[in-house]
Amino acid sequence: MYRPEHATHTATTAHHDDRVQFLIVGDESSLPELEAELALLPLCARGRVFVEVEHPEDAVALAIPMRMTITWLARSRRSGRPGTGELCAKGEAATRAVRAWTAEMLCDGPGETRAIISGGFALVSEIREHLAIEVGMSNEAVTVASSVSH
Repeated sequence: MYRPEHATHTATTAHHDDRVQFLIVGDESSLPELEAELALLPLCARGRVFVEVEHPEDAVALAIPMRMTITWLARSRRSGRPGTGELCAKGEAATRAVRAWTAEMLCDGPGETRAIISGGFALVSEIREHLAIEVGMSNEAVTVASSVSH
């Protein structure tokens, strides 16, 4: 059935909520905080979730809004710094993923992006610094979840 009000809804007249995207980042030490933060997001939230874990089998089911994508980053399956032969250090896989995502998705600036970061100190500090300095996100747009482990 044709509804005239739908004819006026285009990409340029999208709902305000559609303009906000979320970047959620954490590691295995912050799964309870990640779960709580994800539960607080609107059902129509869109964006990306990166969770760094030691092994692929450490991934657990997390409830995320339908328009979000989750990527599990297993350190045991990733190399460290290029050319060194080192294993991936804690926080390294998530930081690389966030850098790549922001380069692609925020190439015109942060826009209406909100970030929530939790996990180890190295992960949180590296990503927060990247978002503030290189991407230009304001302090208000970046939330650090309550418990940051060292």
